[in-house]
Amino acid sequence: MPDQVSAVPDRGTLRLALSVGGLVLAVLLGFGLGRLNSAAGSAPTAVGLETADHTHPPGTAPHDHGSVSGTGQGAEGEAGGLAISAGGYTFAPLVTGFTPAREGQFRFQIRDAQRKPVTRFAIVHDKPMHLIVVRRDLSGFQHLHPTMAADGTWSVPLTLPQPGTWRAYADFTAVADDGAQTAVTLGVDLAVAGGYEPRPLPAAATSTTVGGFNVDYQGTPQVGATVPLTFRVAADGATATLERYLGAYGHLVALREGDLGYLHVHPEPQLVDGTVRFWLTTPGPGRYRLYLDFQVAGAVHTAEFTVVVP
Repeated sequence: MPDQVSAVPDRGTLRLALSVGGLVLAVLLGFGLGRLNSAAGSAPTAVGLETADHTHPPGTAPHDHGSVSGTGQGAEGEAGGLAISAGGYTFAPLVTGFTPAREGQFRFQIRDAQRKPVTRFAIVHDKPMHLIVVRRDLSGFQHLHPTMAADGTWSVPLTLPQPGTWRAYADFTAVADDGAQTAVTLGVDLAVAGGYEPRPLPAAATSTTVGGFNVDYQGTPQVGATVPLTFRVAADGATATLERYLGAYGHLVALREGDLGYLHVHPEPQLVDGTVRFWLTTPGPGRYRLYLDFQVAGAVHTAEFTVVVP
């Protein structure tokens, strides 16, 4: 009777099988956990939108996104939004004409140097795209957040109440295939039919009222210098309790009269004695209009100021 072959593998074969099995299990577990972590840590996005977290270089302070930079920082002392194309990206509106006081859909794409729609954007202040719209006389300020379709077309309902030329700014951080991030602000003009009657810019002041709140600021903008502006919101003589809106206690946009040069200035992450502090580098002399978005009791308000920089 022939000898029976043992069904028990030798120790070397057993060790190899265990090693391979452990490796496969680790890969599967890592894939599953990665999907769970990604789902738990990412904000809801539109169909087809690929997003990445916005990053700053180590040691970078809060900064503006007024112009193009490969590191995600706005270049110090420069205004953005003056051109329809910059840094290899183009603001391509699909419609530019609107009827006064009638809601329409503003649709546009951001295209790369090959004229292809961009679909990868970093999340900055909870949104991949901040759209600022204002009339040429700096009235009618709106801060909107479009949604993007799978083909890279952004859309948002838009009502422009008065005739004239309006300026739309696309403020975003594009993400390249290699992961590099570029902060860009591009601008395009929109036309509203009818007779344009520009409003005079309000006089310079450090305080204003909006929605039952008194809002004032301290600080003196200077050309070429980064200075703090500290805003206090009060009601009935007491400092109001500011809430986070889009991930921050306030959002500040500065526009220069004339060419409408744009600065979107980021605040410090925490309140300072109940106030919100920004660091602003003014790109040049002139009159500026400041727009401060803040939230109290779930409602968002916008306080506006005129600043004269000599």
